[in-house]
Amino acid sequence: MRILTWNINGVRTLPQYHPWNTFKTQEFEGILNHLDADIICFQEMKSSRQQLPKAVGIPPSFHSFFSFPQRKSGYSGVAVYAKAASAFPLKAEEGITGLLQPTPPLSASERVSRPDAYPTERPGCEDLDHRALDAEGRALVVDFGLFVLINVYCPNDGTDADERIQYKSDFHALLEARVRGLLEEKREVILLGDLNACAAVIDHAEGKLIVARAQEQGIQDDEGFWLGGARQWLKDLIADESGILVDVVRRFHPDRKGMYTCWNTKISARESNYGTRIDYILVSPGLLPWIKTGDIQPELKGSDHCPVFIELHDFIVDEHGREVHLRDVLGAGTTQEPPRIAAKFWDEYKQRLLSTFFVAKPAPIPSAAIVAPAATPEAPQPPTPSPTLSPVPKRKVETEQPIASSSQPPAKKTKVEKNKQNEKLGGAAAPKKNGTGQTSLASFFAKPSTTKTKGKARETTEVIVLDDDDDADYRLALKLSQESAPPSSSPPKDRNAEAKAWGRLLAPPAPPRCTVHNEPAKAMTVTKTGPNKGKSFFICSRPVGPGYDAGKGNRRRHEVDDQWRCDYFKWASDARKEEMARTAHSSSKELGWVDETT
Repeated sequence: MRILTWNINGVRTLPQYHPWNTFKTQEFEGILNHLDADIICFQEMKSSRQQLPKAVGIPPSFHSFFSFPQRKSGYSGVAVYAKAASAFPLKAEEGITGLLQPTPPLSASERVSRPDAYPTERPGCEDLDHRALDAEGRALVVDFGLFVLINVYCPNDGTDADERIQYKSDFHALLEARVRGLLEEKREVILLGDLNACAAVIDHAEGKLIVARAQEQGIQDDEGFWLGGARQWLKDLIADESGILVDVVRRFHPDRKGMYTCWNTKISARESNYGTRIDYILVSPGLLPWIKTGDIQPELKGSDHCPVFIELHDFIVDEHGREVHLRDVLGAGTTQEPPRIAAKFWDEYKQRLLSTFFVAKPAPIPSAAIVAPAATPEAPQPPTPSPTLSPVPKRKVETEQPIASSSQPPAKKTKVEKNKQNEKLGGAAAPKKNGTGQTSLASFFAKPSTTKTKGKARETTEVIVLDDDDDADYRLALKLSQESAPPSSSPPKDRNAEAKAWGRLLAPPAPPRCTVHNEPAKAMTVTKTGPNKGKSFFICSRPVGPGYDAGKGNRRRHEVDDQWRCDYFKWASDARKEEMARTAHSSSKELGWVDETT
């Protein structure tokens, strides 16, 4: 049996990547089957209940559970899929406080824990805003009998806002209180998901640099790495002696370096494995005999994270020498209904929309139907809207430029444009329709007009505006690129040399070279909204890595490692001007247009 966790960074963007784009939209179950796990936990669904497609909400072979933010749509959100044939969920709750309740509320027998085991009743959590901490769709608690699984998406550690730092600290306290309450109930626990914190120096690509920087300030050993509250909390949670959970994946690979699960895609950090390990599967010590192996799957793309999984033994031998089979303790293959908060019980999935009873069926087409001539095709009718169980977000197209669509054949559009042009030029007009709107039969047999219309050729003049600060070489390059013949009346001495010179002059400019490595730079485009959006620029083509030059403001000079990307940057427009100026000057010399004696 396999249990898998993955921050997918958006359930609607995942199918855009290979191999997920090989599955049809209606076949989300194919994506789940490809992951080859019995319990699948997703974080950052970035959806809402109203926007969730039915194929994603209730795949046929899985029981599914979701938690979405109450106020902010397209943000956070977690999901648990349990394969009905191998893992049956006995109970399930949204959130970790026990305060998020369906209608009607869960009964005592439907709840996962006793009332005193929830964080609201735990010491140290009295002053926390429990409802606010459970309102962002960050956790699901599912009871599988053998263990209670908590799928969690902890708040990000990438902000300095005081209120979010406090929110994250309070969420950690609430989460730990929930785990401790379950352990006091003698339950085994699996805590998994995106914890947004590193558990060890080895889990961070720049861990050693962080430690060295702290040691320069007098902080001993690796204590500087734990100055952040989130890292210290996670370290204490899995400590060998005092911890309550076990980092089971690291237990199987204690010394493996580069076992990262998250990368910054904006700087292409995944190419050089410059990342962090912030996705975990933590288990209570009593489950260790069941754990067979665990690892990460960095080869699976589609998100800035990669999946993490553990596998369980099919059976173990208990302290009495008896075989205990996993299928028996997980209720595999049972036919009873899942917990009431399962998505299959949502009203939008179990009820048929009233509009479906009024959809007109298509009328039968007579066999002797007459097909209209191709000269006057009727406009294609829009497809009959089919009822949907959940609304699909509308795309805003008012400000977008028109794009050719397969639903509008280009040939027809061209014909209409030609007819309009013929009317302006005095050509034959299109056949007129009669009063009833139907084209007359005689119009199809009219002789084509033989009138010829002579149109005046329009001459266009290209205007180039030069800045006053453009140098002479750049002006010369622009001038030469528009002239049909060289200014000199004397024939060139070497035709091959002339051809090469012109080829270099008119060829697209070569990319500039970075200043540190003297290697061709890589072209990039600004995608962030702002005044520079769409502009191209060049940066060093080397990948990022520990100590790469992120700029003087972000990297101290003695920490820079030149084997990685340097801080070279140049706008493409500036690079083009410089290259054209150099090319124009050298080509002019070869063609004999520049007097080197003057």
